[in-house]
Amino acid sequence: MSTPVLYSYFRSSCAWRVRIALNLKDIKFEYRAVNLIKDGGMQRKEEYTALNPMQQVPTLLIDGATLTQSIAIMEYLEEINPSPAILPENPLQRAKVREICEVIASGIQPVQNLQILQKVEKLADAEEKTEWAKSCIVKGFTALESLLSKCAGKYCVGDTITMADICLVPQVFNANRFKVDMSKYPLISKINEELQKNDAFQKASPSKQPDCPEDLRV
Repeated sequence: MSTPVLYSYFRSSCAWRVRIALNLKDIKFEYRAVNLIKDGGMQRKEEYTALNPMQQVPTLLIDGATLTQSIAIMEYLEEINPSPAILPENPLQRAKVREICEVIASGIQPVQNLQILQKVEKLADAEEKTEWAKSCIVKGFTALESLLSKCAGKYCVGDTITMADICLVPQVFNANRFKVDMSKYPLISKINEELQKNDAFQKASPSKQPDCPEDLRV
């Protein structure tokens, strides 16, 4: 079986999720950088568009197939390599994990991603762009904090790392990047702090990726 290939950008939340999932499941992969900013964005080039018509990252080449969209990719990885699991066995807990994933991956991240912020900046200015991103995250995190209060243990759903946690960490990074007051979200902050101790999460962080600029490396 050939080594999976992940097309990624160091700071992309969606690609970051897949890096964490691959690391958790100990699946070795080849990293291919897609710079979303340089020269108008490599994701818009014809060669990459042929792989991913949405002109986004991640794209994962695996098992002779091309997969896009981080949630779908993580679901596939769970099915082909179910241990360690990133979805609980209990149906209700599985639903809660997917609920949290959707809040983040559909309700927060898309409305403050690079493509939207570039549009906002064209219509307004850099300050307005930052405020837009911040307001989107604040609204989402307010809802998420409430949801987690009903299902969290050590992690988002109970005491085992799941897809919900994989989605959470990149979004907290974005919140800090846009100067969201995280003291208002103690449960989110506590879970994120615990996840930062895990090797798979550390290895997947933007500062550890080959395309991370030198001045952002840790």
